[in-house]
Amino acid sequence: MVEHQFSGLTDPGLLRSSNQDDYYMDPDGRFFIVADGMGGHAGGQEASRLATATIKTFLNQHWQDTQPTADLLRQALAQANNAILHDQFHHPERSDMGTTVVVLAFRQQDDQPWCAHVGDSRLYRLRGHQLDQITEDHTWIARAIREGELTPAQARSHPWRHVLAQCLGREDLTQIDVQPIEVHPGDRLLMCSDGLTEELSDHLIASHLKSIRACEAVATALVNSAKQRGGRDNITVVVVNPLPTMTTA
Repeated sequence: MVEHQFSGLTDPGLLRSSNQDDYYMDPDGRFFIVADGMGGHAGGQEASRLATATIKTFLNQHWQDTQPTADLLRQALAQANNAILHDQFHHPERSDMGTTVVVLAFRQQDDQPWCAHVGDSRLYRLRGHQLDQITEDHTWIARAIREGELTPAQARSHPWRHVLAQCLGREDLTQIDVQPIEVHPGDRLLMCSDGLTEELSDHLIASHLKSIRACEAVATALVNSAKQRGGRDNITVVVVNPLPTMTTA
């Protein structure tokens, strides 16, 4: 059993009438999921719920399998994509629904955690005073920054900043990014939907993660800070303090 310290919180924000985000924290700290749905009130809620439930079920069923964690995560997200497509087929009124997702997994056969994601829900790592975004957004904006067409400062207010290049719930899903995460003693991990990162700069996120040690308290502080700065979207955060035994040298 993995006994990391962790806590999660979701909030509809100040402007949305519903919460289309969803998240799950395995009680034993084996894996964590954050999903951010889209496609209207019912569609977005259903897409994020379906993704979270499907990934949770798949990982629980196959956790003890001998296959590499990268393959396990890729299959779990592919299953979630298929579940949403199946629902779209039987409920045409939700045909435009989809969801982003980010998953963090700690398996005993690995010497580091693994992450899988589709879309722009993110995983961050705080190490000392340095906050690093581990995942790369699957968005038009991220591609434009990568290719030098936009600066990060320009991207923050660009009208296309929410346009996704990939999400679950699409026949043409071609990119599920899976990677190992190097974790050292004292590191802290943050998973979040874009309702947090739309309102808070990396500097402010890092400040909360550094100054508040208890996971539950920092999760609450991050959500409240995003609401104080506008709270224009649903906000979901999961904070994990990995055990030193799950670290690499």
